[in-house]
Amino acid sequence: MNLPEIDFASIQNIILTALTDIGLKIIAALLIWFIGRALIQFTVKLVRAWMAKRVLDPTVENYVASATAVILNILLIIGILGNFGLQTTSFAALFATLGITIGAAWAGLLANLAAGIFLIVLRPFKVGDFVIAGGINGNITQIGLFSTTITTSDNVANFVGNSKIFGDTIQNFSSNSYRRLNLKVQLTSGVDYQAAIALLREKVTAIPGVLPNPAVVIDIGDLNLVGPVLVVRPCCSAFDYTPVHFATNKVILETLEAAGFAPKMTGQNLLINQ
Repeated sequence: MNLPEIDFASIQNIILTALTDIGLKIIAALLIWFIGRALIQFTVKLVRAWMAKRVLDPTVENYVASATAVILNILLIIGILGNFGLQTTSFAALFATLGITIGAAWAGLLANLAAGIFLIVLRPFKVGDFVIAGGINGNITQIGLFSTTITTSDNVANFVGNSKIFGDTIQNFSSNSYRRLNLKVQLTSGVDYQAAIALLREKVTAIPGVLPNPAVVIDIGDLNLVGPVLVVRPCCSAFDYTPVHFATNKVILETLEAAGFAPKMTGQNLLINQ
């Protein structure tokens, strides 16, 4: 039996044609990738520049820039796969199904994501604000997709889920232009409280950081067996609250002791209910 002769030239041509076709597709994919990545970076820079001109919150800028980069990269990958002849519609359906499956399994993460979006849109706080949120008090250092970072006064970073923050009461101590201190000072019975009030008003008003308007409020807030209790209420910038608080305590203590208005005690009741 005679075997058919193998046409090696034809096989060689087929292999060369296939390799050439694959090689050209790989080169085209690489060109599309590098050119696409450059265009994506350029587009993201344009988006950031556009938002910078409108003086948007840094967190909003990061959200929009990140979302733009992710969407464009997905489109770029789909385009490269299409260059190899793959059915991109099947990949789109796969991604959609995968997203639904992950969403059902990670409902908590989606709740945090949705809350994060609302935090950005409604803006109850921004990076740098001092807040009480999610049971934590401190400065907002980062607002992420799923959690917000709050750094406490002792420099401990707390990562709180956005859904917990958004579902609870948020106290923002930095949103208003000033804050008011509310101090109470014990005087000795029989002292000239009017002179004490005038002296304290003069000294407290002169403290660096205390605002002239609203003016310092000092008056009798309560009476007890020791004597009158004065309320001292200076106002200051939200960012100056801590140093002004410490300075006011020091001025009250030194001023009353020097004038002889403080009760003859160990000092533990001189400043109360701060």
